[in-house]
Amino acid sequence: MSEVARIAMWSGPRTLSTALMRSFGSRADAVVVDEPLYGYYLARTGIDHPGRQEILASMPTDWREVVRRLTSGALPEGKTVCYAKHMTHHLLPEVDRGALAGLRHAFLIRDPRRLLASYARVRATPTLADLGLEQQVEIFRRFGGPVIDAADLVARPRPVLEALCGALGIAFDPAMLSWAPGPRPEDGVWGRHWYASVWASTGFGAGPGPDAANGPARGLPPELERLADRCQPYYAELAAVRLARA
Repeated sequence: MSEVARIAMWSGPRTLSTALMRSFGSRADAVVVDEPLYGYYLARTGIDHPGRQEILASMPTDWREVVRRLTSGALPEGKTVCYAKHMTHHLLPEVDRGALAGLRHAFLIRDPRRLLASYARVRATPTLADLGLEQQVEIFRRFGGPVIDAADLVARPRPVLEALCGALGIAFDPAMLSWAPGPRPEDGVWGRHWYASVWASTGFGAGPGPDAANGPARGLPPELERLADRCQPYYAELAAVRLARA
């Protein structure tokens, strides 16, 4: 039996993370998991996100149970890749980082100004804590792992995915380059609030508008410019080591 590759992909919101989940979900050998710590995060913080009650009812809220499933849960027959899409801000301080040591960690980043232009369309007053960049750098410093940038992924999807798969110790599958539009059973129940763009997509092609990962960086309101400046050192640290840069 092939060794199971248990991948934790850490990103912030509005970084093409759901499109990358689609990409891995297109592999015949993969099981994908959508933001497994989200229910725990909402229950622990009390924060009000769109669809909060539905989310809490749909998934475990004990981080220990979530981590156990990710690190040792059985996979369906024929599946040898378990890919978990994580939002880094869901990793609150009480979660035992040591329990994550057996995972293959990877990181998806995006220019903070493009990220904030997109995120503010859904939540108008984001904070640094909402974006998870501090936690992303913390996880990277502890575990290492490959880093890819959303803009590079859109510009050169195949080379970036080939490099990512190689760094994770799995074979690249050309099926990762495209997918059918629409929702998927593995999507979190929050998808109707956040996933309109990916539900309309069939691949990583650049799209118009403020969500375009490699489009021009647009001007931000002053408060978001200040937040982007705070994000920049975290982004720069990871961007300096990203794979297959365009």
